[in-house]
Amino acid sequence: MAPRVSPLAPAAFPDLPRVAGVRLATAACGVRYAGRDDVCLIELAPGTAVAGVLTQSHTASAPVLWCRRALKGGRGRAIVVNSGNANAFTGSVGLASVQRVVETTAGLLAAKKTEIFVASTGVIGERLADEKITAALRGLKSSLHENAWQGAAKAIMTTDTFPKGATRGAEIGGVPVTINGIAKGSGMIAPDMATMLSFVTTDAKIPAKTLQALLARGAADSFNSITVDSDTSTSDTLLLCATGQTKHKRVSGLGDPLLKGFRAALFDLLRDLAHQLVRDGEGASKFVTISVSGAVSKRAARRIGLSIANSPLVKTAIAGEDPNWGRIVMAVGKAGEKADRDRLAIRIGGIEVARHGLVVPGYDETPVARHMKEPEITFEVDVGVGRGAATVWTCDLTHGYIDINADYRS
Repeated sequence: MAPRVSPLAPAAFPDLPRVAGVRLATAACGVRYAGRDDVCLIELAPGTAVAGVLTQSHTASAPVLWCRRALKGGRGRAIVVNSGNANAFTGSVGLASVQRVVETTAGLLAAKKTEIFVASTGVIGERLADEKITAALRGLKSSLHENAWQGAAKAIMTTDTFPKGATRGAEIGGVPVTINGIAKGSGMIAPDMATMLSFVTTDAKIPAKTLQALLARGAADSFNSITVDSDTSTSDTLLLCATGQTKHKRVSGLGDPLLKGFRAALFDLLRDLAHQLVRDGEGASKFVTISVSGAVSKRAARRIGLSIANSPLVKTAIAGEDPNWGRIVMAVGKAGEKADRDRLAIRIGGIEVARHGLVVPGYDETPVARHMKEPEITFEVDVGVGRGAATVWTCDLTHGYIDINADYRS
């Protein structure tokens, strides 16, 4: 039975245009799921620059270990993705699986092995039946298409309830370029660079070094600023690929003014995809924005925000639509970052709840309680010690999360 679509889901999958130099195909290989596509091949034009941000987990999957190596070359010809099996905690057997997929794909595309990227998501600790993937690769190659974005987004899903995609347009030196991205993730979402995979492509011509710097900055305020359950996956993989098929002025580096519009569009797309992951959080019924200010630094503000966002007490209060702001105070205090108790200020839904370390005089909980019944909740917290600010996003914690994860391998 298909899972109930999240009440926070977008109305429809966006219409993603073609990106010159990118083709996609999917197939039902039976890696874990029956009767649905579970493998995706993304072909990239020769000369495509690739950047990546990967999980910092010390139990990273075999595909992540391969991608770390391949990224050193800065070039890509293909990405092979499977859902249902993470190929994590599989030792030398898992590494051998990756090698076979890489070698087969490289042979089909007449590419170097270091130009082939792989990603897997699903159950940890089980051998990946890579023979099912390699057997399908020739058929995948023959069915590649420029407009298969939605199918690709569906093929990489696990406990997701809807496919995730986004597109943006920008200009570099007056020449239009396109950016498309897909992502998957619903649980085990607390990226440290969620199970989180995302693949973003553009027809712009940007050097790999510059692309890497852009992606690292963009990930910090998007994928690295969300959490569903505080658990960092073994498989988190975010790849950004620039095919260079659009002819625009040469980009000299990260500080080049030509990149201003592209940078803004890319960062907006990354935030969009990250927000979609939160909106599909397992069992989620509320999308929560937490803005922290007055911290000693942006990093400190982010840590305080994530302390609030990851608190089971805060998340269950949100699920129960209970305006229990004392739980926010608790979460600020345990964050391990400097905060002034007697200058702490809190707003919920734009309504002042506390200031100068005390509940506001004449506090009326009625409008706050009303806000807590809405599908989108906002918390604003000022910790009174500096000028650092950051925003993070999360969802509530409902019994649905328990149901999904208790039955995940059934």
